[in-house]
Amino acid sequence: MKRNAAILAIVLLLAAAIFVQIGKKDEKQTAAPTQTGPRPGMFVPSFSLPDLDGKPYQVGGARDKPLILNFWASWCGPCKMEVPDLIDLQAKYGDKVDLVAINVTSQDDEQKARAFAKEYGINFPVLLDQPGKVSESFKFLAIPTSFLVDKNGVVQEVVNLLPKTEWEKKIKALIKGR
Repeated sequence: MKRNAAILAIVLLLAAAIFVQIGKKDEKQTAAPTQTGPRPGMFVPSFSLPDLDGKPYQVGGARDKPLILNFWASWCGPCKMEVPDLIDLQAKYGDKVDLVAINVTSQDDEQKARAFAKEYGINFPVLLDQPGKVSESFKFLAIPTSFLVDKNGVVQEVVNLLPKTEWEKKIKALIKGR
């Protein structure tokens, strides 16, 4: 009798776990920006930041291609996990999507950020947000956080660390305008 009760309890727990996982599958994996930061349906804030060579890079308004803004720091473990996939995706989709990395330099060390970009061989623009005003205006809660922006300058989605397969799906949808 105790054995049957134990088996029944295990089956019920497994069924509950499966039910919870199925419910989570339908949820979008997005970060929840605060009420004042850009979120899906809002225009991406306009800004200009210097790249690693000191050249200004402008963001805001309509573009020829969709844009991915990836906020990161050199000390961030998940950023280190994500960057090889972003490099591969840039090589594959760079002609269809602009990928830009924004180092949260106000909470990082510029020399470490430069070393990180060199060590990983980042093949897309890396911008330095030394004062932190741009990062602050986006109001994200964790890094890495990426803002997927359509050609019209409208944020379509906000995401955190994703597997490469999920990134590919999101990039393809962004290219198609969905």
